[in-house]
Amino acid sequence: MKQLAGRAAVAWAIAAMLGSGWAFAVPAQAEETVVKIENFTFNPPELTVKPGTTVKWENDDDIPHSILEEKTAFRSKPLDTGETFTMTFDQPGEVTYFCGLHPHMKGKIIVKP
Repeated sequence: MKQLAGRAAVAWAIAAMLGSGWAFAVPAQAEETVVKIENFTFNPPELTVKPGTTVKWENDDDIPHSILEEKTAFRSKPLDTGETFTMTFDQPGEVTYFCGLHPHMKGKIIVKP
């Protein structure tokens, strides 16, 4: 009986707070976006995201590819067909990258608030 009374009190308190206009902060969900690796290209080749966004590269080609940041801030292992690599971008700015196995493949992530 005490447990039921306690639950009722909590429910009443929550209803009272909601009715009084209290605002509750709901954590923002992290965003994720995908860059496809296909036909020796990054698709899309340029991507604009908000800080905190996770970018996932998916290799849809029949041969391995890798992702290498221009200043070597990050690097993936060679990705076989169907494998993925993820990186979260927290700071505003531009990040250029290329395929370490096929340097003519290039891409850019632009992080804007």
